[in-house]
This record gives sequence, structure tokens and C-alpha cells, in this order.
Amino acid sequence: MDDTVLDTSGAREHCWGDVYAEAAGRLGGLEWGAFLDAITRKERWFWSDEARHLRGRMDLRAACRETTHAALVELGLDRPDVAAAISDRYRDLRERRFRVVPGALETLERLGRRGVRLAMVTNGTAADQRRKIERFGLARYFAHIFIEGEVGVGKPHQRVYESALAALGCSPAEAWSIGDNLEWDVVAPQRLGVYGIWVDVRGRGLPPGTPDRPDRIVRSIAELP
Repeated sequence: MDDTVLDTSGAREHCWGDVYAEAAGRLGGLEWGAFLDAITRKERWFWSDEARHLRGRMDLRAACRETTHAALVELGLDRPDVAAAISDRYRDLRERRFRVVPGALETLERLGRRGVRLAMVTNGTAADQRRKIERFGLARYFAHIFIEGEVGVGKPHQRVYESALAALGCSPAEAWSIGDNLEWDVVAPQRLGVYGIWVDVRGRGLPPGTPDRPDRIVRSIAELP
């Protein structure tokens, strides 16, 4: 769902810019570029570890507070209260700016009319993901929805893909897995024999030196039909 059907990260830098402008008086004169660079480094560090990733996606606000505080400490401003306030403000702004990827709903509609049965497999808490599903009316496009916080397991665990295949009543060779995460949405399902389509959201191509080979690469799911 995230960054495949919905654009949930495209406004990230704009949201941090708005937060910085609002909170400049509490940031001790920190320069914008240094602020954003430190936030980016700490986010990348946090989300690069599997255990931290699992913990973070189960409480996005707590993860954001943690990375923001770490960034401020790196810049010489050890203010947990400021970090909590600006990170919560950032999460509020970012959620407001979630948008449907252009052409995504039309694509889901067309696939449904062609008789393609769809299952959504998404990581995160039930509350976070259901809120987005309801806000954008996504449930009607999918025969089955598997949310990590509801089913107790998420990507890239093999069991969640097997559950989706069983629910759809198809073999791996009959199925496509489509998403923006190269490992979770492409490589892990490919190990089961599923056809993997990678959504290269940023248009940067495969990471240098990676052995991973999607069966197809698109910039948006609107390209699928």
C-alpha cells in the first residue's frame, strides 16, 4: 500500500521544512541544511536494522521522536521535549499529505474488471493501516487484506505470502507481487516462485552491485495494464 498505491513519503522533505520554519526559535539557530542532513542520517540508521524496523513500524511516532532526538543531540541540542514536539508535528503534517498515487485506483479498477483478484499485504499496525485504507476507500479493490498488526506476521516472512496465495486460491506461478520494497515485495516472494514487479518510486534504478533482479520494473503501478 505505502508508496505503491498511496504516496506516503513523497512530501517528507517539505514536511520537515515546514516543521523547521515553525520551530526555528526552539532550535538554537540550527541551520536548515545541517538539520535535515542529521535527521536523514538518523532515519537511515534507524530503519536499516531489521529489529529496529519492526519496533519502529509498530509505533511510528515513537520511532520519529527517537530519530529526531538523536539528530538534535548530534547537532549539540539535547532537548527531548523539543524533539518530541517537532517530531509529532512532522508526523501530523506528513499524514495530512498522504495522497493516492496518480492512476493507482484506476489501475486497481481495471485489474478488477479483468477478473484479476487482488490481495493487499502491508506492514504496520492495524490502526495505522486501517485508517489509510478507510480514508482512501481502498478495501473495495481487494479480495483480501493482510495487515501485519492484525495477522501477527508481516513481510518478508514467508508465511504472509503463503497466506495471501492460499486466500486467493492460486499457485506462486500464477501470482504477481508488486511493491516499492525490493526485498519485501520482490525478492522474498520470488523465492516462492512468485513473479516480482518492483515499483522504482524514485526512478534511481537498482542499487549498485545488487544481485536482485525483479521480473519487471515500473515507476508506478499505473503502468501495469
